[in-house]
Amino acid sequence: MVLRQVVPKGLTQAALARIKNAKKGENLYEATEMTDLVNKSPILQIVTNTMGAFDPPTACQVGVTKISKPGDSFTALGYREKDMPYFGAQTHIDGYCTINPPQTVQQGNPDEIYMRYIASGPRGDLGKSPSVIGHNTVPLFQDPEMTLGLGSFTAFIGVCLNDQTVNGRGNFAVLKGAHHAVEAFFRKQKEAGTRMGPEGPGWPRLDYNAPNRCGLTYLPKAIHEQFLDETSEYTPDGRRWARPTPILMDEGDAILTVFNLPHAGTRNELGTESRKNIYFRIRAKKRQPRHVVNGVTDYPDRGPRGAWLEYEEGNNPWEKSKHAMCNMWEEWEGMSDVVASEQRKKDVLRSRL
Repeated sequence: MVLRQVVPKGLTQAALARIKNAKKGENLYEATEMTDLVNKSPILQIVTNTMGAFDPPTACQVGVTKISKPGDSFTALGYREKDMPYFGAQTHIDGYCTINPPQTVQQGNPDEIYMRYIASGPRGDLGKSPSVIGHNTVPLFQDPEMTLGLGSFTAFIGVCLNDQTVNGRGNFAVLKGAHHAVEAFFRKQKEAGTRMGPEGPGWPRLDYNAPNRCGLTYLPKAIHEQFLDETSEYTPDGRRWARPTPILMDEGDAILTVFNLPHAGTRNELGTESRKNIYFRIRAKKRQPRHVVNGVTDYPDRGPRGAWLEYEEGNNPWEKSKHAMCNMWEEWEGMSDVVASEQRKKDVLRSRL
């Protein structure tokens, strides 16, 4: 949902000023002017009312996207930027280990390409291991046994700081309604009893048919194909891509969504200035009450850069996260009546079929 004008202008202007006055190379992810966008705005109470208790964020993702034209570089999906539709949207689910894509067409068989790819991460060649992290710092697998290939949280928040009321200005975009398909897919994976997320049933990590032969499968085929229609655009190889919905926002607007919703940033091709959004990833406190989440990580069961955290005996964080991914509304305590009502409507419709 979009919360219109929910953040007071004094807070957005302070954040904009902090960005403008940042020193070259300075990282503002812990700047109070950014975290105040949630902690000192109505968003704090809105999320508390709908989801429940959570750690007020101490960090964020500063999403500044400069004006640019599409180039020749290979994207994470293995396609050239200039060939991707929808202003370069790479629709994905958060918590996915992303290593910089190779900029040449890869040679060899799939196993060779896979091992070469994960060895090109920031820690070098560790083999297939949960110690491998991406350039986005997300681990290849969340748990030591490598049964969970995706990090997770509860709520995604984005605060808009400037005019994005026209598509093509670096808009945040979502695959509308796909959170239901994602939840159903996770449940099927969990029922299979092997591995959830990438490299689990129906979800290969790499797409060896992509133009560079090493593209990430950000969305499983079973989910993606549900959202193809006659308006879907193509890449030059004839592949169709599901059309995401761009979110049109202005300064002070904010988005609030569940973790399961596939989304993407898009290219700022038509803007008059850099696109500026501040993003937060929030986990309901009840999942792991003893652990503090900083508000930016999309793999909170692990520490910074994949550090291993300590858990008390009998507390299996990976199984709790798998359960939450399969039951996306369970942590939204304030939504329980709404969710129950909607489920009853669905049950009635099914009974009539």
